[in-house]
Amino acid sequence: MWRRPAWQVLRQFVRHDSTDAVGSLVLERSMNRVQLLGRVGQDPIMRQVDGKNPVTIFSLATNEMWRTGESEVTQTGDISQKTTWHRISVFRPGLRDVTYQYVKKGSRLYVEGKLDYGEYTDKNNVRRQATTIIADNVIFLSDNIKEK
Repeated sequence: MWRRPAWQVLRQFVRHDSTDAVGSLVLERSMNRVQLLGRVGQDPIMRQVDGKNPVTIFSLATNEMWRTGESEVTQTGDISQKTTWHRISVFRPGLRDVTYQYVKKGSRLYVEGKLDYGEYTDKNNVRRQATTIIADNVIFLSDNIKEK
């Protein structure tokens, strides 16, 4: 198998700016990637807004746990936990339909996607900001399957 040298791979991500005498590096590409492993907080819903493609939306909870107290080595102290809720949107046609059909509240999922920030106006005409994960890969880790 033919492999490119590391400098050729790196060259895809960085270019030299010839206008500077020193030849400073300018990033050519960037990355917006999110990986989540958690449990579904509500059954997915499918929405279609203004004739656009439908989207499947659900929430995913991730937990962070840590030990507080005297010493982490001796395993003494209280265990603290923080739950973070993420709004997941699935636009890809095949994945969107499978997610809507088979995911249910409590299912354990692995989600890959990108972070998206947006604004909307709620029912009371108040402008709000929303952070959403646009999923492009969902892996089902639970055996629980929603009944058809």
